[in-house]
Amino acid sequence: MRVAIIGANGQLGADAVRAFASNGDDVCPITHSDIELTNIDSVFHSLRAIRPELIVNTAAMHHVDHCEAEPVKAFAVNASGTRNLAQVAGDIRAVLMHVSTDYVFDGCKETPYEETDLPRPLNVYGNSKLAGEYFARSVTEKHFVLRTSALYGTNGCRAKGGLNFIQLMLKLARERDELRVVDSERVSPTSTMELAEQMVTLSRSDCYGLYHATAEGSCSWFEFAQTIFTTTNTRANLKVAAPDEFPAKVPRPKYSVLENRGLKGHGLNRFQPWQTGLRGYLDLLTHGFAQTA
Repeated sequence: MRVAIIGANGQLGADAVRAFASNGDDVCPITHSDIELTNIDSVFHSLRAIRPELIVNTAAMHHVDHCEAEPVKAFAVNASGTRNLAQVAGDIRAVLMHVSTDYVFDGCKETPYEETDLPRPLNVYGNSKLAGEYFARSVTEKHFVLRTSALYGTNGCRAKGGLNFIQLMLKLARERDELRVVDSERVSPTSTMELAEQMVTLSRSDCYGLYHATAEGSCSWFEFAQTIFTTTNTRANLKVAAPDEFPAKVPRPKYSVLENRGLKGHGLNRFQPWQTGLRGYLDLLTHGFAQTA
């Protein structure tokens, strides 16, 4: 299968390139220098030249504070950009696989969110991503929309300074006498490698629609940090941060746990417990990609 991956040099995009290539697919990596998602002509000409059977969109404006400060730009990229991809996918008869976020929910629920739960974003980022979902689902029939949560991977995330949460915790443990991490937000830390493999599996089906796609189980950020240090035998003086110690400029959901109900219903769920994904990632950091690929 010929697969075009938008955002191929990003945290998820890089692992998607590896996963589809390892599956034997003809992968066409596309970065921001190759395509302008907000320009329909750019999207059409870039993808028409490739003629992919599957378009995987991992690109987004996902720095929450920046989205809040620049809502027009956020909607142009995350909503209108997705609409452009969906239109072109339909025109060239390609399937669209679009990655969305847990931030489409308000975090007020106390049990994992399912695909049928009503979205209620708290910020511009969540609203712009939800609008992108609606475009993907309404403009082209053959689509997969995947909501995920708390991603980390081997490639740096530019929007977060190049370090994911795991790398940041290990760095701060070396530099500080004490670390304070919030215990009030609950997530499902998800490895981009696992998500990329799930994307390959899903792409082989014709079960089009909306899916939640995260590692199994959940933890607070404090519990995640604890597990990182325990697994790596890192000595760290870790403390729970006070509820108002790190006030967010933009409201975020306190509970971002998703249930992979759709994937499980089709017998397609490949995710393991988040602790297993973490161990795999840490092993990769220690031994290098080439030795574990």
